[in-house]
Amino acid sequence: MRNVKLSKLWDQLHSSYWFIPAVMPVVATALAFIMLTLDRTGKAGIDYWWMYTGGADGARSLLGSVAGSMISVAATAFSITIVALQLAASNFGPRLLRNFMQDTGNQVVLGTFIGTFIYCLLVLRTIHGEGNGYEQFVPQLAVTIGTLLAIISIGVLIYFIHHASTIIQASHVIGNVSSDLHKTIDRLFPEKIGYSKLQKQVTPSIPVNFEEEACPIRAIATGYLQAIDDQELINIACKYNLLIRLQTRPGKFIVKGSDLVIVFPGEVLNTKLVNKINDAFILGIERTEQQDVEFPIDQLVEIALRAISPGINDPFTAIRCIDRISAGLCHLVQRDFPSPYRCDRNKKLRIIAEGADFQRLLDRAFNQIRQYGKSDAGVTIRLLETIATIANYTNNSQYCKALRSHADMILQDSNEGLSQEQDRKDVQERYYAVIKSLDCNGAIKNWD
Repeated sequence: MRNVKLSKLWDQLHSSYWFIPAVMPVVATALAFIMLTLDRTGKAGIDYWWMYTGGADGARSLLGSVAGSMISVAATAFSITIVALQLAASNFGPRLLRNFMQDTGNQVVLGTFIGTFIYCLLVLRTIHGEGNGYEQFVPQLAVTIGTLLAIISIGVLIYFIHHASTIIQASHVIGNVSSDLHKTIDRLFPEKIGYSKLQKQVTPSIPVNFEEEACPIRAIATGYLQAIDDQELINIACKYNLLIRLQTRPGKFIVKGSDLVIVFPGEVLNTKLVNKINDAFILGIERTEQQDVEFPIDQLVEIALRAISPGINDPFTAIRCIDRISAGLCHLVQRDFPSPYRCDRNKKLRIIAEGADFQRLLDRAFNQIRQYGKSDAGVTIRLLETIATIANYTNNSQYCKALRSHADMILQDSNEGLSQEQDRKDVQERYYAVIKSLDCNGAIKNWD
């Protein structure tokens, strides 16, 4: 459970705009004290041509100018970032804001400006000229480092101008979501999980009195299920000799009091055990891609639907989303879906999970785009081409039947949605070409 919770904590920190901009000023504070210590102990040396060799007034003026400009630039950068978030929410949907919040580049930019500002303030307060009872002290090394930080900040500003204009481009946003989809597939669909290929057809025996003696455990909170710690559940099941059947999956919205799991035997349940099992289910106010492969698919679908809406009418962006969905599904069909059965080291069944379903993922990817894009010939044809592309990557007969079903629905909806006869003919020609490619290397024959 530590790994899941640590992963969740890091995801929250990575998605915040305060963590890195708060850590970098702390580093700048430590750097300032280190440089001042070296200056006070005389270990800095002044024999290098690049060291600051001016007086106290010049050092004050230099650091004061840097500090004042840094806080102004930081405020401007923050304002530009907020405007970019507003544009992203209006153009791509509010669910895409999390992707922008995770952008490390913006966080580092803000942290650099704030860190430089803090550093200059800390060094500035130690500079003393002659008179008024003070001994002259000009931390030459610290002032030199402050100048270097100002130069670095200029470079960061140039980077930010380019980065801010890049991250709101449709191709960049779609590419980032697609990257999240591929990473999620790699994480959730490894080559070996549950049973091996030889064991997949073997279903472990479930007690005949499971339904009669099992007892449900209900959720004690409300929110989106972001992650389930399978290993913690297995440990609990082994410790108390239980069989646990999950009643939900990551990505679902959980209402307080709804069933999370069914536990057999139910007679061993107590408040402590109920709390332990609930603790293995991590809830949040929004969905994440940590264990939810449907989430990045839904994000791509949302961008596509906004693009083909009458108010925007941008089918090229929708086609770009379809291409990325195609790449993700091609990646997915090459992986073995995990078995819903989880056993302990003694091969005893401990957990029955809700199995992943290719048909469900295919429906999430195609249904809404098909329904809302049926009046656009370009979008419809690209959907059919996507089906043919996915079919080239699999010889699974069940996958091909699901693809054939969606091809049929695409053709039917296009006949209703397309007003031009030539467009309908083009779609029909593409449909028949796709049907021929759906043989899946001989996996399916005699369709009709």
